[in-house]
Amino acid sequence: QLQVVESGGGLVQPGGSLRLSCAASGGTLDDYTVGWFRQAPGKERVGVSCISHRDASTFYTRSVKGRFTISRDNAKNTVYLQMNSLKADDTGVYYCAADRTRATVQGMCAAGQPAGTYDAWGQGIQVTVSS
Repeated sequence: QLQVVESGGGLVQPGGSLRLSCAASGGTLDDYTVGWFRQAPGKERVGVSCISHRDASTFYTRSVKGRFTISRDNAKNTVYLQMNSLKADDTGVYYCAADRTRATVQGMCAAGQPAGTYDAWGQGIQVTVSS
């Protein structure tokens, strides 16, 4: 069974950068659409960015377009989220998820879907943007 583990979070000043990693075991991550989700205190969980395994299409939520980049390294069985020009509003717990059956990246990243409906869901990692 596929499992995913996030790494790379931490504390960064506004304007700084972080790269999150989603490393997989128990399966080949390239066979899955992968997404990054953010849960901020008191706010709804948001699909930040997703990448398809079918056509490499990508999705970014509006607030991160032009600042974040999602990518795969199949040799390392890992998906990355490069986050630049970070803002305080980017603060939250970031989760990686993987799924074979969601047909589009928009569907993968759609809000309000229970974690248990994805094939794999990580434990989450804290990102804090603060001076």
